[in-house]
Amino acid sequence: MSLFRFEHRPERKELNVHLTARQFTAATVPEFKIALEQQWKADISRVVLDLSAVEFIDSSGVGALLSVQKRLSLQSEPVTLKGARPTVVSVLELLRLQRVFKIE
Repeated sequence: MSLFRFEHRPERKELNVHLTARQFTAATVPEFKIALEQQWKADISRVVLDLSAVEFIDSSGVGALLSVQKRLSLQSEPVTLKGARPTVVSVLELLRLQRVFKIE
């Protein structure tokens, strides 16, 4: 079973990513980056990451989230992090990344 599911919605220039892994860490980030590279399209200007299954995120996971944001152009919306659990949100807030990401 894949740790990530991708859905490209060209009509909205959007990429939806559902992380099914319980941990987004140094162990899963390399696979995420490879999968993201394969799914990325030039027209993407919005990314929604569904983190509802993620119970733990480490610095590698945070770095991967930041790399997705960096990949978008300056005119694009911030990456939306959807369904993040309190443990993940607390890490992001500790790093003040609620200023970078849209957390829903």
